[in-house]
Amino acid sequence: MTECLQLAGGKVYDPANNIDGDIKDIYIEQGRIVETPSATPRKINVSGMAVMPGGVDIHCHIAGPKVNLARKLQPEDHRLDPHPGTEQTRSGVGGSVPSTFATGYRYATLGYTTAMEAAVSPIGARHAIEEFHDTPVIDKGFYVLLGNNIFLQQLLREGRKEEFRHAVAWWINATKAYTTKLVNPGGDEPWKGKKNSRVGNIDEKSDVIEVSPRQVIDAFIGAVNELGLPHPPHIHCNNLGHSGNFDTTLETMKTAGDRRVHLAHIQFHSYGGEPGKNPKSASRQIAEYVNSHPNITCDVGQVMFGKSTIMTADSALAYTLRGFKKAKWVNADTECESGCGILPFSYQEHIYVHALQWAIGLELFLLSEDPWRIVLSTDHPNGGSFMNYPKLIRLLMDREFRKEEIKRVNQKAVKRTLLNELDREYTLNEIAIITRAGPARALGLKNKGHMGPGADADITIYDEMEDKEAMFNAPRYVVKSGNLIIENHEFRRDYTGKFLHTEPGYDASIVDQVKPFFENYYSIEFDNYAVDDSYLHDHEVIASSP
Repeated sequence: MTECLQLAGGKVYDPANNIDGDIKDIYIEQGRIVETPSATPRKINVSGMAVMPGGVDIHCHIAGPKVNLARKLQPEDHRLDPHPGTEQTRSGVGGSVPSTFATGYRYATLGYTTAMEAAVSPIGARHAIEEFHDTPVIDKGFYVLLGNNIFLQQLLREGRKEEFRHAVAWWINATKAYTTKLVNPGGDEPWKGKKNSRVGNIDEKSDVIEVSPRQVIDAFIGAVNELGLPHPPHIHCNNLGHSGNFDTTLETMKTAGDRRVHLAHIQFHSYGGEPGKNPKSASRQIAEYVNSHPNITCDVGQVMFGKSTIMTADSALAYTLRGFKKAKWVNADTECESGCGILPFSYQEHIYVHALQWAIGLELFLLSEDPWRIVLSTDHPNGGSFMNYPKLIRLLMDREFRKEEIKRVNQKAVKRTLLNELDREYTLNEIAIITRAGPARALGLKNKGHMGPGADADITIYDEMEDKEAMFNAPRYVVKSGNLIIENHEFRRDYTGKFLHTEPGYDASIVDQVKPFFENYYSIEFDNYAVDDSYLHDHEVIASSP
């Protein structure tokens, strides 16, 4: 049961409502922020503390078949990092790919209350939703992988744009997804046939489907915007990780014109240099384009040194990376829909490419002129665990700490970047934007990322400290949907958040075209493919606005 609460005397950082450190009381009733409660609230004195909306992770990998496979691939990670159960919490295990229980609790211990799983194949949607129900505290949703869907590409090849839009909407409804995800769009089938992981340019047509990546990108941007989904197509560009790929990234953004688009983990797509040779930073070119185009949002995908797990639907990338690290790895095809590559990995300060990736991510943050549109992520667990967020925040807020960290990494790589020239320090208000207000706005979550009347009562309260890593590593209070989950750094109760999804309209006759394709090519019966409403548990439909 939610409480009626008064958070009294805190320094409020609520950039969506133009509140920057003002001393202000926040009132909570029935799981929402209210101006004046109808009953006498329980008063919690938070004077001297920083009060922010709950954190929103716009891009992470926390549920579904690929995540579960990554967990099974690394039992040694879990043995070293148990999460004990208590009267309020259940036991779990951590590592770079934590269990469902540990994922929810550890997000909460950082002050995060919402997280979006960034890539689920349609056939894996039911699995992801069941894992969400097992992930405590946070609200969550997922983006469905459609960028290499064979049926949809056949519609594009035949010029059937209207039916394409209805089919996209049908797939989102059938899987209970939030929006579409494109990974190496139009690039999977050519790679499967030739083992050539690089798309030369996005106008090259596949000799398998006879559709180019640009056609796929353009069609999805058009369809999702016409459907009015709250979040635009979430795009993992072609040529991730390759030297010189910033040209591909720029062309992908240009394809959008003035239409909404979101680019995922853009750090991995901001490399200059020549293919086959060491990359260099192209952060300035990418940042300048994003800065001048307000229709574009992106998350950074910051690399953080230490253990990670490469986990991607970009099968070509996984195949390439397995040659650089002699370790166990997985690359699996998902019938007619996508792929899955998994590789345990470790980023090291002394390695040129790793240091360059770390520096480019920081450059993008520091060159951003609009923190509402370049938001914080590590592409968990690809660039590093979300548990690195406090250290990343300190790197952005503390110039002297950043300079000391720069001295520790490969200096040859640093010289190929602008990082030493950038003295900017983020403010607490800007941190509230890139971790809360910005991602909530990019997702179209009107009741999250702010503390105005009617907003979800998702709130985090931190002790203000000079050491920002320590500050953001342990909030004193966390309120989720009006429930006081963490009090004085301790869990006081358990809670299961909502599942967020969309239901765009479509012409039901599209089913008559999709069904024969299933009968010819899928191993699953069509009638068993869509996710039944009984799987939804506590959920919320986020409205489309075509």
